[in-house]
Amino acid sequence: MAKWAQHEIRLRPHKRGCHLITEQIQKQIASSLSGYSVGLANIFLQHTSASLTINENADPDVRVDMETFLSKVVPEGRSAPWIHTDEGDDDMPGHIKSSMFGASLNVPITQGQLNLGTWQVGTTPPFE
Repeated sequence: MAKWAQHEIRLRPHKRGCHLITEQIQKQIASSLSGYSVGLANIFLQHTSASLTINENADPDVRVDMETFLSKVVPEGRSAPWIHTDEGDDDMPGHIKSSMFGASLNVPITQGQLNLGTWQVGTTPPFE
């Protein structure tokens, strides 16, 4: 028989950049995770200008380099070619960057824990 659990969780607001969120997620779903020896957690972000990714946690420079890369690939400001700027010059770049990474992740559950690699952590880059 299939077993399911669903939670709506809230993340702390973050300024623009790449932020570690694994601990926030684990705290909010820990009671449900403990009931699974094997499973799959689908984590979905209901935001159109932020995304989810799993990346390295050992060196904070990784998050800085990700932001540098994204700023070069998807430029912002008045000289950028975007038409959609309803919420400012960073509005359309936020949507593009979100689409590049996606709004959901699947993470294995093993013995009641999210089974991330040694150096992996979930991050959310809010893009505007």
